[in-house]
Amino acid sequence: MDRSNPTPYADLSPDRVLDVIEALGLAPDGHMLALNSYENRVYQIGLEDAEPVVAKFYRPERWSDAAILEEHALVAALAEREIPAVAPLVIRGHSLHHVEGHRIALYPRRGGRAPELEDPEVLAWIGRYLGRIHALGAVSDFSARPALDIDTFGVASRDWLLASDWLPPELRDDYARASAEVIEAARAAYARAGEPSYIRLHGDCHRGNILWTDAGPHFVDFDDARMGPAVQDLWMLLAGSREEMCAQLIEVLAGYEDFHDFDHRELHLIEALRALRLLHHAVWLARRWSDPAFPPAFPWFGTPHYWQGHISELRGQCLAMEAGPLWSA
Repeated sequence: MDRSNPTPYADLSPDRVLDVIEALGLAPDGHMLALNSYENRVYQIGLEDAEPVVAKFYRPERWSDAAILEEHALVAALAEREIPAVAPLVIRGHSLHHVEGHRIALYPRRGGRAPELEDPEVLAWIGRYLGRIHALGAVSDFSARPALDIDTFGVASRDWLLASDWLPPELRDDYARASAEVIEAARAAYARAGEPSYIRLHGDCHRGNILWTDAGPHFVDFDDARMGPAVQDLWMLLAGSREEMCAQLIEVLAGYEDFHDFDHRELHLIEALRALRLLHHAVWLARRWSDPAFPPAFPWFGTPHYWQGHISELRGQCLAMEAGPLWSA
């Protein structure tokens, strides 16, 4: 990740983006809208005599071509089974294209709104589709994509940050202790859960990656797809107090288990996975800071106040893991 060009999208002027679309044999009508994305660059492109498409320019060196094609294959297989996942378009026999130094995938435009996760029926509906997604995800493994586990998201993130100069000197020891304690607590949570089964996941299944219409949900942006425990795709749907999250989880699982078995031991992993995401997210921001899109979007990052809050969150996750799972079936 650190070997990549810190400004890999500097050449993506509107004219350059439209030239790339033309090179793929499409006829843009000149209308272009930048969509919310930081890791990659994503644009809605208007076409002459056709529906608009969404063009995704992949960040160089983040994923190999093989890893991207594994994501595409999973989403295409879901779409073939009428599971509402937005798959890339196949153009000239390929879903991944190399044009003018960029790797690009094109997608059909799909609209929608954020799901109302306070509605039990919505949670169960999403749960049913996640059960179907995981039923397919469990059939085979990724080979080119890494796993989401304690070492990749926790230990590697901690080691990278401690080797950098991002931490204020007065907070470095506090971070070292808090991060070590949260990783130890995560290992204990994994031990309580037993050896979880790893399947192919969406990986980043928060409400922003689920678009809702009157026909129900559709799932977008499988860019973070990895091998991991099934509960990773469930816990980001939960919010509020422990009691509220417990009630939400029951609704999600009620739908999920109509289509796929869920190992309830994985409930021990929810707060551990939340802790790993906190560790990983802080390092992701630090590693991307030289990208000019990041400082304006995350102006609070890197300040002493931010690091104090981050350390406090890590300590809070230790307590959350000690409190045990939200619910035992």
